[in-house]
Amino acid sequence: MSTATVNRRTFLRVSALAGGGMMVAAYLEPVGLLAQRGGRGSAPPLDPDAFVTIATDGTVTIVGKNPEIGQGIKTMLPMLIAEELDVDWDVVRVVQGDLDSSKYGAQSAGGSRATPSNWTPMRQVGAAARAQLLAAAAEQWRVPVTELTTASGRVMHASSSRSAGYGQLASAAARMPQPDLETLQLKDPKDYKIIGTAVTGVDTPALVRGARLFGIDVKRPGMKYAVFEHCPVFEGSAVRANLDAIKAMPGITHAFIVEPQPGVSGGVAIVADQWWYAENARKSLQVTWDNGPAATDSTARFDAEAKALSARPAESSIRADGDAAAALGRAAKTVEAAYAYPFLSHAPLEPMNCTAEFANGKLELWVGTQIPAGGAQACARAVGIEPGDVTLHLERMGGGFGRRLTNDYLPEAAVIAKTVGAPVHMRWSREDDMGHDFYRPAGYHFFKGGLDASGRLVAFHDHFVSFKTGDGNRPASSASMGSNEFPARLVPDLALDQSLISFNTPTGAMRAPGSNAIAFAYQSFIDELAHAGGQDPVAFRLEILGRTPLAGDARGAMDPARMAGVVRLVADKSGWADRGRLPKGTGMGIAFYYSHSGYFAEVVQATVDANKRVKVDKVWMAGDIGRQIINTQAAERQAQGSMIDGLGQAMALEITIDGGQAVQKNFDDYALPRMRHTPPVIECHWLTSDNDPTGLGEPALPPVLPALANAIFAATGDRVRTLPLSKSGYRWA
Repeated sequence: MSTATVNRRTFLRVSALAGGGMMVAAYLEPVGLLAQRGGRGSAPPLDPDAFVTIATDGTVTIVGKNPEIGQGIKTMLPMLIAEELDVDWDVVRVVQGDLDSSKYGAQSAGGSRATPSNWTPMRQVGAAARAQLLAAAAEQWRVPVTELTTASGRVMHASSSRSAGYGQLASAAARMPQPDLETLQLKDPKDYKIIGTAVTGVDTPALVRGARLFGIDVKRPGMKYAVFEHCPVFEGSAVRANLDAIKAMPGITHAFIVEPQPGVSGGVAIVADQWWYAENARKSLQVTWDNGPAATDSTARFDAEAKALSARPAESSIRADGDAAAALGRAAKTVEAAYAYPFLSHAPLEPMNCTAEFANGKLELWVGTQIPAGGAQACARAVGIEPGDVTLHLERMGGGFGRRLTNDYLPEAAVIAKTVGAPVHMRWSREDDMGHDFYRPAGYHFFKGGLDASGRLVAFHDHFVSFKTGDGNRPASSASMGSNEFPARLVPDLALDQSLISFNTPTGAMRAPGSNAIAFAYQSFIDELAHAGGQDPVAFRLEILGRTPLAGDARGAMDPARMAGVVRLVADKSGWADRGRLPKGTGMGIAFYYSHSGYFAEVVQATVDANKRVKVDKVWMAGDIGRQIINTQAAERQAQGSMIDGLGQAMALEITIDGGQAVQKNFDDYALPRMRHTPPVIECHWLTSDNDPTGLGEPALPPVLPALANAIFAATGDRVRTLPLSKSGYRWA
């Protein structure tokens, strides 16, 4: 008897043969991913296993490895594989992969990184599977592989008129050696049949039917339901509670205090046979809280401190070119303005939830999370096991926008499940979700701009007041600003300074972090400078973009020429030159912004009546995200969704902090835009450039906020410098 050593790759490939099919485990050697990483240089090497299974009937099953949050990634990544595999999309079935970094490499949803990180590797996966099928056919037919071609899931040999479907070759192909991925010849874009087309999301039919796809839909045998009562004040903890009274209520099985620990907030867990029993019971909960230091946080304090800091020298410098103070002193005209924007809640329609089952020292999770590996690690720490003992099933998410990057809700569920000893579905209410968010931070900008006699921008200064935690001098999460903020590198005398306010309010990444707010301030003030100099806002921007950038490190910085291209395109498509023909009370505003490697310029046309009711008539967008749009349907919908999201933020959304807690708790006082508020037309235009493709889940959002504010100025002459616009009396028509 002999013993054969079978490694993991061989096992996976051979085990598929039992069904007569083929499973391709594409073990990618470390590859240099695409550039354009927003100033962070090249991406680290990626080493995923991307699985393709081909059944004997030719059906192809492709694993979507990344979390699906509504951005269409579960469709887009398999499209890349299917294109190079050379199969028709109607024979493809897509399944969601669980967390398995040894198989898939990095699995995340955030930063608009899915396209640039996977553009080459996923196509290589499809090409590798195709190469093995070709090799199998060449061996069977005893012909050179160079004489073979493929199309629509078939291998063909033209000279002998032979052909075979992939399903017929699958078993033999599984035995073929895997090719060197770096030597594979990928398709010429002119031959694409799937990439560059409009593909409906693979989950769309199920979503229309109301199928159970989301984390909130998960059900397990013997499952209990839990709620988690947090301290109303951020980072506070429970001292005591009327637990016996709660446990005596109908349907309640457990009630206990959860002590704060790294990754887990302090609070009270209530577990019941049904979620409503638990939710209803906490209305009778009486807790003595230790509020902690956050109780002094308030929007009123922040506003007062920002004003005081603006009158003093800045605490630190972000960027200093030339002598901005001297240039401002000799400018023919100077403009000063203060801009501010509030905290915001992510407000995903599906609140935070997680299903957890702890048994025999192992933890199993069913959850929607944007960073599943981080969530598994946080849960392992919370329940005292190794990360390898955590199994995480990725469920579809009903929105996230960055909120599900912060895995605070996962370890809460894990701790409750371990305590209870049964599967537990822990679900937050809307009030939990909005009151215990990791908010988009507020911010304050105190600008000075200098113009020469011709109205040309010659000096620029921003004293940015933001937030810090503790006694350090580093901005809090998502509260920083980069050194390349436009017009940096294009104005020789420029200073970007910073001062920080201490606070304890939790903040985090929100769709287009930083950019979603900074764009409003900067592009509104640029518009203000253009009008002060008697310049057309488009021409004023193009003049600055046409300058030669200052010498120095420009990694991750905007390419002015690419931005000028989208500005010209959106000006042309919107009929900017003819805006003087618009009726009284209607105006057009323009703005551009560079974020997450995407170049976007947008024009908003809005009508404002005498009662300050605003109707957004139309929005035009021009975007440059490289040479290839992968799914044209998803791209347009992503961009349109971003702009609607941004319009809502600009018009009415605000989280006010008082006594260390959020004042707004539900949609009655945090009014997301309704269908009737959305523009009847949002035109999306793409400018292709000879650059590798990038993501677009985030960069289409920032420009629409200042474009709307600039349109209101054009319509009314009123320059709004504080968001939301409702603070200045504006409201939806």
